[in-house]
Amino acid sequence: MDLNELYNKHYKKLFIFPIILVIISMAIIGDHYYKTGDFIDKDVSLQGGVTGTIATTETFPSMEEFLKTRFPGSDITVRTLSEFGTEQQIGILVEITKADDKELEAALQEHVGFDLTKDNYSVEIVGSSLGESFYKQMLVAILLSFIFMAIVVLLIFRTIIPSFAVVFAAFCDMIVAVAVIDIVGIKVSTAGIAAMLMLIGYSVDTDILITTKVLKRTHEGSVSQRLVDGMKTGLTMTFAAIVALLAGYMITTSFMLKQMFFIIIVGLLADIISTYGMNAGVLVWYAKRKHKND
Repeated sequence: MDLNELYNKHYKKLFIFPIILVIISMAIIGDHYYKTGDFIDKDVSLQGGVTGTIATTETFPSMEEFLKTRFPGSDITVRTLSEFGTEQQIGILVEITKADDKELEAALQEHVGFDLTKDNYSVEIVGSSLGESFYKQMLVAILLSFIFMAIVVLLIFRTIIPSFAVVFAAFCDMIVAVAVIDIVGIKVSTAGIAAMLMLIGYSVDTDILITTKVLKRTHEGSVSQRLVDGMKTGLTMTFAAIVALLAGYMITTSFMLKQMFFIIIVGLLADIISTYGMNAGVLVWYAKRKHKND
């Protein structure tokens, strides 16, 4: 069975996979919310706390366990910082939510066994109210991006059903990305929220591409032929983006960049299912229905 036959005869069956994917993802997110009180795990930049950076080439594998004993109830993350190209350790970064900077400095100094000075130690403090404010503003930005995207798509195509399919595909990508984040246990930073905003733009372009092909270019063959032509272009765009992001993920030593690349890659993989399952199936159904009514 080729793609033309699949989309011509079995397009309704393609609705099933994206819907199941969204239901499973929402169940995972709901379970996480029930257990933690939030949809995602937030890092210091969104939750508030202290970030300490020690410039050292020494390793301290038990540092995280030591700090958890010293500061019970705090969310603590310890990461090594590496030099680009050589992967040689150049420092240690510590994030903690429920401690002040002096307490953290004293605990770290006790554990590493040498004095922490301005030459080998730096600290950043994010207030809890400021971190929560960042988080709320980011959520509002995501909500507004969906609203404006829906308005623009509706103005372009002037039909509700195809416009809804485009918005649903972007929603599916976002929900799946959040569910995978919860499964993996990533603590999302402001960079991660920014990646989700970028994901909306990355995912919606392929949806608009095939919607334009099917609804606007009616002189270029049958509905399924137009869809498959748009699909070839869209998949080329998506896989090119994924390859570039994978290269960036493997090369970079920045934790924030890795987080951004990971979120976008997961979203783009979900976009293949949502775009060429739900959105494509809806477009074929709508085009056939419209042609029959005409």
